[in-house]
Amino acid sequence: MAEALLLHEDPRSGNCYKIKLTAALLGFPLEAYQYDILKGETRTPEFLESINAHGRIPVLQIGERFLPESNAACWFLAEGSPLIPEDQFDRAQMLRWMFFEQYSHEPNIATLRFWCKFVGLNNLSEQQRDQMTAKRIAGQDALSTMNGHLEGRDWFVGSAATLADVVLFAYTQVAEEGGFDLSAYPAVQAWLKRVPTLPKYIAMQ
Repeated sequence: MAEALLLHEDPRSGNCYKIKLTAALLGFPLEAYQYDILKGETRTPEFLESINAHGRIPVLQIGERFLPESNAACWFLAEGSPLIPEDQFDRAQMLRWMFFEQYSHEPNIATLRFWCKFVGLNNLSEQQRDQMTAKRIAGQDALSTMNGHLEGRDWFVGSAATLADVVLFAYTQVAEEGGFDLSAYPAVQAWLKRVPTLPKYIAMQ
């Protein structure tokens, strides 16, 4: 890739890790500029004006262009690589699991991890406390869906790792930090051990 790649990130974020893992698996050099979201560093006028008007990270900077949304950034990096299947149906299946990750998985598992590990239960608002039970049930449902799909197969789509595995791995591997018991999902646990065996794999910080 000819243009320089810079990731605007908080290294504690699984959404940021997805992009770093994708780049690593494909051998792309990726620099990082770090922000502390707990200190509001992505809400400054400078960030909102020049990086992302929504005040969120990650943002992948490609030369002078900026691409927010983690799964879009992963797709940008992986297009034309083995991480995106050649078969049309398999590509659609991969996208299905990427959409599942953003709609059913990340809003529940990642949110509870953030609240439990970084915000602290004593610091949650009443509204956040009221949401915890529903998010835990939804997160468990997501893990159960993943477990059922992985029974009898190594990867989410086809016979090799794709972006579906990359994006789902990021927050599943740290789900226990949000209070989820992964021992209830043996196929997921086996898959979690499989992903780090990929060539050029890097661990989350």
